[in-house]
Amino acid sequence: MPKLAVFPKAFMQALCKDGTMRLSEWIELATELDIEGLEWYAGFLEMADESRWPGFRKQVEDRGKTIPMMCCSPDFTHPDKAFRDNEIAKQKRWIDMTEALGGSYCRVLSGQRRPELSTEEGITLAAACIEACLPYASQRNITLIIENHYKDDFWTYPEFAQKMEVFCELVSRIHDPHFGVNYDPSNTYLAGEDPLELLRRVSDRVVTMHASDRYLKEGTIEDLRREEGGAAGYARRLSHGEIGKGLNDYDAIFTELKRVGFNNWISIEDGVDGMDQLERSVAFLRKKMQQYWPG
Repeated sequence: MPKLAVFPKAFMQALCKDGTMRLSEWIELATELDIEGLEWYAGFLEMADESRWPGFRKQVEDRGKTIPMMCCSPDFTHPDKAFRDNEIAKQKRWIDMTEALGGSYCRVLSGQRRPELSTEEGITLAAACIEACLPYASQRNITLIIENHYKDDFWTYPEFAQKMEVFCELVSRIHDPHFGVNYDPSNTYLAGEDPLELLRRVSDRVVTMHASDRYLKEGTIEDLRREEGGAAGYARRLSHGEIGKGLNDYDAIFTELKRVGFNNWISIEDGVDGMDQLERSVAFLRKKMQQYWPG
């Protein structure tokens, strides 16, 4: 059966910006849930001090959990080589961070969808940067996972590979045993596209998954698709919600993942309305996982 992790979606401001929450508090809350792991974020304020990394790992493992996945946001589509080289160096540090925490999976992205960049140029730049990181990851037995992403909070432009055609082409360019896909069904809606179509196209490359759910606050899916890249509709039309209550068809998603032999980490990006909501999402996914991966 796949293993379940959680991500502190509701506490990102507190953990990454204003410091009103300590990582020890999040660890205490999260490890009370029916999960096996905590997905980490490279931008947690307390992670700036490398000497503290082993201590956070110990806090989590002392509670019988692990830190399987690292969430970070490299920007590999900048036209300036010095900028891209610096992003590669940052990614390598995040790989080190993942290793120090005992993790196996470290996210990569393509980068920002800069207006001056052609599709082919962007794919070429992103693929080259990811490939530059792969030997470093391989030496540490870390798998780089590319997510079909929407937009990092600190970026000006949305994800370069937000659209399905671009994402699939980028994935097809990179073949390495330490590279795979982190599938997020909700992000596909933000691109105005069908998450099941994307999954069917990349399911044999999926090694981890983000579980979340979105619901429409106003309008229809067709309205969302008319908005370029989903960007305009991100805040206005769609909202995070409790898993199992939104747009995603988890029966169809798990049917396809089971078909291709997926048996790995699923990390919940939810709980924006509090720990009670997160607990209900955990319970929903646990029940669904037992249905599709019995025993």
